[in-house]
Amino acid sequence: MSRGRQRADLLINHASTLVTMSPSIPHTGSMMSQVAVIRDGAVAVSEGRITAVGKTTEVEASVEIGPSTTVLDANGKTVTPGLVDPHTHLVFGGWRADEFGCLLRGVPYKQLLAEGKGIQQTVRATREASFMALVEKAMPVLDWMVRWGVTTVEIKSGYGLELETELKQLNVIRQLMQMTTLDLIPTFLGAHAIPPEYKDRPDEYISFLVNVMLPLISERHLAEFVDVFCEPGVFTPSQSETLLKAAKDQGFGLKIHADEMESSGGAELAARLGATSADHLMAASDEGLDAMARAGVIAVILPGTSLVLRKPAANARRMIEKGLAVAIATDFNPGSCPVQTLPLVMSLACLLCGMTPEEALCAATINAAFACGRGNVVGSLEVGKQADIVIFNAPDLSYIPYRVGTNLAEVVIKKGKIVSRSQFKMGVIQGVG
Repeated sequence: MSRGRQRADLLINHASTLVTMSPSIPHTGSMMSQVAVIRDGAVAVSEGRITAVGKTTEVEASVEIGPSTTVLDANGKTVTPGLVDPHTHLVFGGWRADEFGCLLRGVPYKQLLAEGKGIQQTVRATREASFMALVEKAMPVLDWMVRWGVTTVEIKSGYGLELETELKQLNVIRQLMQMTTLDLIPTFLGAHAIPPEYKDRPDEYISFLVNVMLPLISERHLAEFVDVFCEPGVFTPSQSETLLKAAKDQGFGLKIHADEMESSGGAELAARLGATSADHLMAASDEGLDAMARAGVIAVILPGTSLVLRKPAANARRMIEKGLAVAIATDFNPGSCPVQTLPLVMSLACLLCGMTPEEALCAATINAAFACGRGNVVGSLEVGKQADIVIFNAPDLSYIPYRVGTNLAEVVIKKGKIVSRSQFKMGVIQGVG
């Protein structure tokens, strides 16, 4: 090996469009559209980390290409960071196809909740499901996500609403971590709804979460974040604040389901507590969004949910103009959003929320990574970061959301290893250094 040059395990070269998404900070406001693009770009990887990024000639001159180096010619392709899905409810029992028909007939979602459907229907099914049944149901979804270019996924509990099943869900996530190449981020969402056992006693349920569940989950290291559904008819801002303050005191990161159906102060609460993200935000007030921008809270929008519920989507254009860092996620769940395809949601972010293709890709990579606490590890192609990379069969990044519902991900790389490949020519070449 030539002195001063590190041998590359993997080299992607001649990319027509290489989108680095640097620098590794949340991209706010107009920065979201100013993505870093390199023509005829290349990325070199060694031992799961990115060692060089730049023009193909520059990268090839800076690394050692040996007989075992895997070389992928990305001519005519677009290369991006691995996609990040920062909001999913992926572990659950049953489905809710019957609810879909109700929504199509115009039955309000809050009415479904009042009738014991919605989240409560999934709670019953998840309580009844075995540990392995939940694992076996989740794995094909994760495999699907990988094939579409997703390399990191946040997963929430919240379909137990009692000790045994919440712990079961979180332990399922832990088991999935051992079974998939994806990075998974576990979030405790015990405050997803008021359980039937605590009907009309939400304050007592919050006390149970604070005094019993949070300490146990912290002791067992089962979650990184704590989330709460702050919405009229679910948990008030005061109740949400009690839970989140206790979670913060115990070292958890904070997330909030905020202002999904009504403006109720969720965005303001997220800003006041310094939450990592506030999610949904279809009904967020200008004051709440301004406060989030000042506090550096990531705005996670979920356009797939708006599509399924047939509600106005979050106004991403307004958020970006206010200087917010906006991320997008699938919100995959069995009821309000059975959508598990992040590139499709990128298309919806453009079509329904006013985002440009550049902003949508930014929202699904670097900003999504920061929305789940991984922005310094993944989300951009920079030297030293984890080598999570996607090669799309697209001459330019705009094709990714433009080809609505089409899987253009040809090669997906996680920690420097190819984990999904579709009809892509690749080879091993002799060293030239």
